[in-house]
Amino acid sequence: MAEAASTYDTDLFVIGAGSGGVRAARIAAGYGARVMVAEEYRVGGTCVIRGCVPKKLFVYASRFAHEFEDAAGFGWTVEGARFDWPTLIANKDREIARLEAAYARNLANAGVEVVAQRAVIEDPHDVRLADGTRVTAGTILIATGARPNLGLDIPGRDLAITSNEAFHLESFPESIVVQGAGYIALEFASLFAGLGARVTLVHRGTSLLRGFDAEISNRIAEELANAGITLELGVTIEAIEKAGGQRAVLLNDGRTVVADQVMLAIGRVPNTIGLGLDAAGVHLNEAGAIAVDAASRTNIPSIYAVGDVTDRVNLTPIAIREGHAFADTVFGGTPWSVDHSLIPTAVFTEPEIGVVGLTEEEARRSGRRVDIYKTGFRPMKATLSGRQTRVFMKLVVDHADDRVIGVHMIGEASAEMVQLAGVAMEAGATKAVFDRTVALHPSAAEELVTLRSKDASSDPRLPEASAEATPAL
Repeated sequence: MAEAASTYDTDLFVIGAGSGGVRAARIAAGYGARVMVAEEYRVGGTCVIRGCVPKKLFVYASRFAHEFEDAAGFGWTVEGARFDWPTLIANKDREIARLEAAYARNLANAGVEVVAQRAVIEDPHDVRLADGTRVTAGTILIATGARPNLGLDIPGRDLAITSNEAFHLESFPESIVVQGAGYIALEFASLFAGLGARVTLVHRGTSLLRGFDAEISNRIAEELANAGITLELGVTIEAIEKAGGQRAVLLNDGRTVVADQVMLAIGRVPNTIGLGLDAAGVHLNEAGAIAVDAASRTNIPSIYAVGDVTDRVNLTPIAIREGHAFADTVFGGTPWSVDHSLIPTAVFTEPEIGVVGLTEEEARRSGRRVDIYKTGFRPMKATLSGRQTRVFMKLVVDHADDRVIGVHMIGEASAEMVQLAGVAMEAGATKAVFDRTVALHPSAAEELVTLRSKDASSDPRLPEASAEATPAL
């Protein structure tokens, strides 16, 4: 470190103060490195400022409608309940500001210098700030994340919003068209519907959530349709036009859908434009992301990249782990790399989805012989209210060694359950271990340890039976 200190202005220069960059900066500083972070927008990055945190707050808000509906079946009278969009926006903004301040405070406490400017790389060890200041660094870390994909080249595209603008709309859209079929599209379609909007989901394909287990994709489509969302699959948006104070969405089959807002959620692209990567000689891959090795190093030895800008696994916890591994490896003398093979993840639709491990399709394509255990039932909370929703759970088991290699579920608290299922799978748990685990009754989670039939048709329960209401025998 002494040699680096005598040669460069700083030991580590981080571009981007999102989850990955902040973690890397703090850990590196803890090892005694002099660290600078440049952030041109707000500290916290996509997740904290305009991603998973505000989205989850919106999701919570949208679920109260179902809670009110369920309450009636349990003897509660809920009168006069109404939703106020400006209140949600104001309260969300206050919480995001609190989190941003906490992130900035943690960086300051770690001794990290934060520069509120855009930074551009000029060569392997030089960075230029927006005000013209040049900073030399022993190591440069790029953690600039990703941005909504605006690649839909259609007339009127500028009339649409993305997830970024959805968090700051002045008024609630009574109707909205959402294009896309991934996490973001489905989550926003679901939460807007829960808040009372008329939602139309447009997708050029015939199934939702590409890459998920096929049964999960099919079942969430049914749940969204049951929630009143109009699914327009196999069609695309040809143009968007003004229609008074609304938007007229022209579909490729000749129909027109009129709505207050149109949201494009067709994926995200790495934030690599204007960073000076060409000048520094940093290579991009075919998708336009920064190409890195297992240690997050680019083809330039002094330049690294973590998080969504590398387009490996675009999830906040992965960016955090990549940033931590980078700092431990480069500044802590304890090299390690992130394992991207077993990652629990959730889609916060209503009901929510939780998955970890291989899908049935992936397992079979790998040549494995697999045993499939699955069940579907009505959750206990819905038995008295009559609300039409179902829980679905599926285990994928490697027949050769009995290891559970995939868990897929839809239903309340699926994200919470799948996190713990991921712990068991990380430890190499077999189906026999699941079977030996005592069930917690009454709960939905008990199904994970009471599944015995390899085919849903052999499940002895009636279609409307509730696991939470029926003791496991």
